Amino acid sequence: MTTDKSSLKRRALLGGLAAAPVLSALPVSAAAARSDVKSWYASVDVVVVGSGVAGTSAAIAAGRDGARVLVLESLAKLGGSSAMSGGVVYAGGGTALQKACGIEDSVDAMRAYILAASGLYAQRDKVDLYCEQSPEHFDWLVQQGVHYEAGFTSEKGLPGTTDSLYYSGSEQVHEFAQSIKPAPRGHVPGFKGWTGGRSLMEALIPSARRAGAKYLTGVNCERLIVESDGRVAGVTVQMDGETRHIRAKRGVILAAGGFIHNREMLSVYAPELAQCSVPWGNMGDQGMGIRMGMSVGGTAAQMHHGFAIMPLYLPDHVLKGIVVNERGQRFIGEDAYHAFLGHEIAFHQKGRAWLITDKTSQYGYDDYRVSEVARANSIQALEQKLGFAENALKDSVDYYNHHARKGGDPLLNKAKAYLSPIAKAPFIAYDLSVDKAFFPAHTFGGLRTNTRSEVLNAWNEPIPGLYAAGRTTAGLPVAPYIASGISVGDGSFFGRIAGSNAAGGRS
Repeated sequence: MTTDKSSLKRRALLGGLAAAPVLSALPVSAAAARSDVKSWYASVDVVVVGSGVAGTSAAIAAGRDGARVLVLESLAKLGGSSAMSGGVVYAGGGTALQKACGIEDSVDAMRAYILAASGLYAQRDKVDLYCEQSPEHFDWLVQQGVHYEAGFTSEKGLPGTTDSLYYSGSEQVHEFAQSIKPAPRGHVPGFKGWTGGRSLMEALIPSARRAGAKYLTGVNCERLIVESDGRVAGVTVQMDGETRHIRAKRGVILAAGGFIHNREMLSVYAPELAQCSVPWGNMGDQGMGIRMGMSVGGTAAQMHHGFAIMPLYLPDHVLKGIVVNERGQRFIGEDAYHAFLGHEIAFHQKGRAWLITDKTSQYGYDDYRVSEVARANSIQALEQKLGFAENALKDSVDYYNHHARKGGDPLLNKAKAYLSPIAKAPFIAYDLSVDKAFFPAHTFGGLRTNTRSEVLNAWNEPIPGLYAAGRTTAGLPVAPYIASGISVGDGSFFGRIAGSNAAGGRS
């Protein structure tokens, strides 16, 4: 018996199980057939599922291209997890802000860093497009009303000033800087601390409304509606306790975030993230957008990926300490981007790690739930209190101190500025374990899309009328997280692309 590809696709669609070979561990509700819809609650050109940076950027682009847009948000407040973030956008290649700060950068250098940091998981076509259009994308954000201050800071972490440009990744770390010219690419709205995400969304949502987009909150999207030929025609939702159908004449954009608050999905696809103490994202991050896309034949990738961020950007004097695993061994240069450190702890060190310092590097970490767990007048006594094997920690500290006194770190190449012997009692251990400290985690896996933000089926073909962006997709962010801002940057950039293409996607 022979079976052609179109027959296989038709069977998969009608059964709602096209994604089963890729993600079969959890049930996926079948899509609704257009022929079963008796009436429409509303009819628009483009329906956007999710109001975060990806969904709102899509709404702006679609509205500007002449589409009637309806954005559906499951929660009472708009902005999604983006509003909870630092609002950083990873941009480069010579943005207006970089130039205003006297920073030289190139598209080639930006591309080289992203590709090197992403490794085998880099999607070259998306990286190329993102880097080439990064300066223009930053200009677009400014045009929407996002405010940036023309200042550069060398601080690690979100600036404690209103300066908007900083190093948000590991560009200066030896592994990358030895072959790729570093440049600061973290672009954060000009506000202190963790207010950038709110500021970002407070600019983008009004811009979407000016473009004609309408927002509905408290709406739970349940199923996609498909025509007999497989084209996505709308969504089925729960509103005010009733099931309603909303028509999308040109396309549906899935931008509903990831699945960090879906414990069942986490346990199946990303158990390393499930052990982290803080699921970072709003409660709407349940994976619904991913499952809706799968129900019509969309495929997913990198579902085990996500960030697990060490609970703090270490101040300079603490960087002179060392981070060790349960064997008392160093495993990464302590000056690495804190998401690199967090990834190593969560994914490769069984979630356990300790910061070892001495009298010269004591620090309070109350805000990060990082507690002092041992203190002693000798390294041998400290390792006994921690339960390490005899001389395990002592050997690590002796080796580190020997080379630190000479200004080097041949094992892990920590920058000379952060090298200092751990030699003055008392010696202190802080617990950095993922289930003890403030250890945020978020998911990166999702639907596969192309550079037009079209959702792809198992044959790498676009599903007509279906687009996706942000953490509902497997996009630029991979594990380990290469830089703060790559997720918001990816979501806003490919959200724009989704909106523009959906607006032009007339039947």
